[in-house]
Amino acid sequence: MEAPRYTALGLYIDGRWVTAEERSGQPVYNPATDEELAILPLATADDLDAALDSASRGFMVWRRMTAHARSNILRRAANLLRERSETIAEVLTLEQGKIIAESRIEVMLSADILDWYAEEGMRAYGRVVPSRTPGIRFTVLQEPVGPVAAFTPWNVPAVTPARKIGGALAAGCSIIIKAAEETPGTCVELVKALHDAGLPPGVLNLVFGAPAEVSRHLISSPTIRKVSFTGSTAIGKELTKLAADGTKRVTMELGGHAPVIVFADCDVERTVQACVAAKFRNAGQVCISPTRFFVHDKIYAPFLRRFAALTGEIAVGNGLLPSSQMGPLANPRRTTAMHSFVEDARERDATIVTGGNAGAGAGNFFAPTVVGHLPDEARLMSEEPFGPIAGITSFRDFDEVVHRANALPYGLAGYAFTESLRRANDLSDVLEVGMLGINTFSVSTPETPFGGVKESGSGSEGGIEGLDSYLVKKLVVQA
Repeated sequence: MEAPRYTALGLYIDGRWVTAEERSGQPVYNPATDEELAILPLATADDLDAALDSASRGFMVWRRMTAHARSNILRRAANLLRERSETIAEVLTLEQGKIIAESRIEVMLSADILDWYAEEGMRAYGRVVPSRTPGIRFTVLQEPVGPVAAFTPWNVPAVTPARKIGGALAAGCSIIIKAAEETPGTCVELVKALHDAGLPPGVLNLVFGAPAEVSRHLISSPTIRKVSFTGSTAIGKELTKLAADGTKRVTMELGGHAPVIVFADCDVERTVQACVAAKFRNAGQVCISPTRFFVHDKIYAPFLRRFAALTGEIAVGNGLLPSSQMGPLANPRRTTAMHSFVEDARERDATIVTGGNAGAGAGNFFAPTVVGHLPDEARLMSEEPFGPIAGITSFRDFDEVVHRANALPYGLAGYAFTESLRRANDLSDVLEVGMLGINTFSVSTPETPFGGVKESGSGSEGGIEGLDSYLVKKLVVQA
């Protein structure tokens, strides 16, 4: 089999690719082998200023194009992503580590996101408000907010940029996106598809660099009218403060620590299979990954036993190998973090039922891990692991488990498994999350809002809510 090829990296400013000449760079590594894939050029201050100027000019061009013309470009880009899906999936797995099957799904979902926004952008309707005075007309128009600065993480390097780019472009905004330096190639391929689809110069710009320096430079510029960020709660708070100085709109999709409440009336085998599949997708490096499992006393023992058995059967290896069911963690920091969670659990007399150790040799591998009999005081119950560790504890009654599920300052996603319609309705009313899956972990689609409450963020991406976040309202009163 021919060895997969990584993509050529660069900055994309004003419709042109900028290489590493006279710029500092940093290596990009394969997390499965520790091998260097490429050197990523980092933007200078002059590059960032050029991107801002480009986005300003690009916005004036793009906003004047009809919604149908913008839609056609987004659709062409979506089709190019599908045509190139195998190549892009290999790039994604090479730099991020997830298994190739998951990478293929992510690339295809990114194409679906662009397609959905291509359609919804033609439905950014205004309205006419009935006047209380004869001869006066009230019209509410929807207009693009302006140039956008967007920041995306390394864990989902295709879907997250696609959400931000798709929403901004469909609304008529230009955008500067800073993708993660650890996984740059996937976003480079996404930008290539939009370039080849005929996107005018300046409408989309791609930069990389020291995160704090780039974010400060872009957000402080009066050119930028909106900031969209996906990442940790701590960094999201800092960027929100920067945006507040310019009274800029923000969308913040921040950290989570998703509870899973499993009631005694569920189908245990089917529930366990769903939980294991969801928990170890992308090695647990998903912001809506199930992390805190609350299982009713009556079924706790068989649930834990079966969960551990299925977890122990997961084949861990290089994501490019068809036999692998879980790849490596994206960087060495994550394996260090996993060790600290396991050691804390041991110190609190929890049971490491399976896993708990790193792989031998090269790569950032860590065994899928199940921790049982976990007290609420353990770090695993209060801090998002963002890795392949499932913490499982028990509960006795409804009010108790709701209180424990809502006890943290996070509220991104939550899940529950029950056959009771009344209980499902009650959970919908009381769980403090932005997305709730009942008897399913599928809570993210192009047409539905994606966002959290409390310290998990503000605003939504995806759905009509995602488009609306890039639009402003203008009232026109005509006599």
